[in-house]
Amino acid sequence: MRPNPPEKPWVPSQVFLFSGHMIDAPDRKEPRFPADKERIAAATIAAKLDELRAGAEDQAFCGGACGGDILFAEACLERGVRVDVRIPFDEPTFLKESVAFAGAGWSERYFKIKSDANTRVYVMPDELAPLPRGVNPYERNNLWQLEAALAWGPDKLRFVCLWNRKGGDGFGGTKHMYETVQKYSGRVYVLDTTKLW
Repeated sequence: MRPNPPEKPWVPSQVFLFSGHMIDAPDRKEPRFPADKERIAAATIAAKLDELRAGAEDQAFCGGACGGDILFAEACLERGVRVDVRIPFDEPTFLKESVAFAGAGWSERYFKIKSDANTRVYVMPDELAPLPRGVNPYERNNLWQLEAALAWGPDKLRFVCLWNRKGGDGFGGTKHMYETVQKYSGRVYVLDTTKLW
C-alpha cells in the first residue's frame, strides 16, 4: 500500500497587515479616535476588506489594541481570514495598557477574537526573548509583524491603516509602520480619519 503524499503547506493568496489608532482615552486632550466614531471606523475597515475581496484564502497580521486593531481583526474573522495577533508585552500588561482603559467591553472582544479557531496570538517577549535595552517595544512589534507579513512575499502584502496622517503620541505608532512599509513593495491603503470624521 502506497503512503499518502504529504499535504502541501497552506499559502495565503493575500497577506493583510494593519495598523491604526486606539480608541481615545477618556482624558485625551486632542481627540483622535473618539469612542462615538467606532461604527464609522468599523464600516470603513469592512468596506476596504470587501473591496480587496478578503476571504478564507488570506492571512492577516495586527496588534490587539482597542480601536483599530480589534475592529480589523473582527472584520477579518467575519470573512474567514486567518488572523495573527501579535502583542508587545505579556498579556496582562498589554490588556491594561492597550485594551481595558477604553472599557470592559473591549477586553471581552479581545478574548472573543483570541478564542476564534482562525486566530493565533503571539506574545513578543515569549517569541523574540525579552526586550533589549534601548529598543522601543512598539517599534519592535511593528517590525515583527511586518517581517512576518513580508515572509509570504512583498507582492502579497496589503497594508491597511486607520490613521490621521500625523505623528503619534510616541514611538512605534501607525506613522512608523506606514513609513517602514513604504520602503518595501506592497499596496498601501490609508483610511484617513481626518476625512472620515
